[in-house]
Amino acid sequence: MKGSVISINISEKKGMRKKPVEEITVKENFGIEGDAHASSEWHRQVSLLALESVKKMQAMGLDVKAGDFAENITTEGIDLPALPIGTTMRIGDDVVGEVSQIGKECHTRCAIYYQAGDCVMPKEGIFIKILHGGQIKKGDTIEVNGL
Repeated sequence: MKGSVISINISEKKGMRKKPVEEITVKENFGIEGDAHASSEWHRQVSLLALESVKKMQAMGLDVKAGDFAENITTEGIDLPALPIGTTMRIGDDVVGEVSQIGKECHTRCAIYYQAGDCVMPKEGIFIKILHGGQIKKGDTIEVNGL
């Protein structure tokens, strides 16, 4: 199964809106250099959300785009929530990640939830732990191993 990187987004502090960037450096067992959520202390090192999920929210009338759900990487062409925990993927030439969590619990309701009565990130976003670091740039291919 193959897809692509549509958008890359980082923030220096937790709780801040992420800003789009063209390229990132990803470190093994850490995550994205310069992103507040990167840490060797937990399994949610990088977050991914499919553009297809963003489009669901757009179809509900919301003015949202890739990155607005605080995901690090917006993908296209892969059914992310269908990937089993433990699935590995290669992003770009070097980065290898392992699916470590599907969805998340939102402790506070975000602005999107209040606008639409729903949000896709808690149900359709996934998290990966970085097994091998490297560079990722917008437009890179994502290859899911074994699928």
